[in-house]
Amino acid sequence: MLRFLVLYTALALGANAAAAADLEPLKQGDMRKLVLTAPPAPVPEVAFQDVDGGTKTLADWRGKVVLVNFWATWCAPCRAEMPALDRLQADLGGDGFAVVTVATGRNAPAAIDKFFDEAGVTRLPKFRDERQALARAMGVVGLPVSVILDANGHEVARLIGEAAWDAPEAKAVIAALMAP
Repeated sequence: MLRFLVLYTALALGANAAAAADLEPLKQGDMRKLVLTAPPAPVPEVAFQDVDGGTKTLADWRGKVVLVNFWATWCAPCRAEMPALDRLQADLGGDGFAVVTVATGRNAPAAIDKFFDEAGVTRLPKFRDERQALARAMGVVGLPVSVILDANGHEVARLIGEAAWDAPEAKAVIAALMAP
């Protein structure tokens, strides 16, 4: 009964069916660290930069499920997980899903390029949050942190620390959120 009440409440608050999906049974492997956000919470409209100096906000990806990964070039766990995020983007990225990587803090474009080259990352975008405005607004206090947004741009889950984002368990979570 409580399960139906939670689902009904999420739908009543405007969450799409994917965000209201019961992800708890999918929390296996590294996804056990996934903390679900109930009800889904709107994310701030804080600008961040691409490596060419243009600006973006997370609203630019509305209509897609988005995994926002906060990282830094000096972060060893970030280096370990970035290739898995690249593979996740290769496997699931497209019209319904995207991985958005945001280097937070002082990460020079040349250092980001070097990091991506050394890690073999070829499919992920290179965004910067040099003054950590987005990271602060989203409550990021350590790195790496991955925040999953539903297609309406609401936070539905977050994972602190590195994860095997290309593992079947992670893909199952993303697929459940992408389901109509």
